[in-house]
Amino acid sequence: MTNLEKYNEAYLMNFKISKDDLPTLEYQGIFEWDSVGHMDLIADLEAAFGIHLDTKDVLRLTSYEKGKTILAEYGVEI
Repeated sequence: MTNLEKYNEAYLMNFKISKDDLPTLEYQGIFEWDSVGHMDLIADLEAAFGIHLDTKDVLRLTSYEKGKTILAEYGVEI
C-alpha cells in the first residue's frame, strides 16, 4: 500500500465519504469531521505512518491537502 493509499484510507474510513470528496475536504466541512472525528483521524494517521504529531500540527491539520504538507514535515511523502 502506498503512502497516498494509507492517507486516503484514514479519511475514507473515518468519515465514510467518497474518494472524489477528498481534494476539497476541510475540518468541520462535513458533519463527521468534528473535534472527535478529528482526533480519530489523527490517531489513524499516526498509527499508519508511525509518527506522533505535535499539538500545533494537530491544530494545523485543517484540510485533506494541508495534511499532506504537515506529514511531509515528518518525512512522510504522500
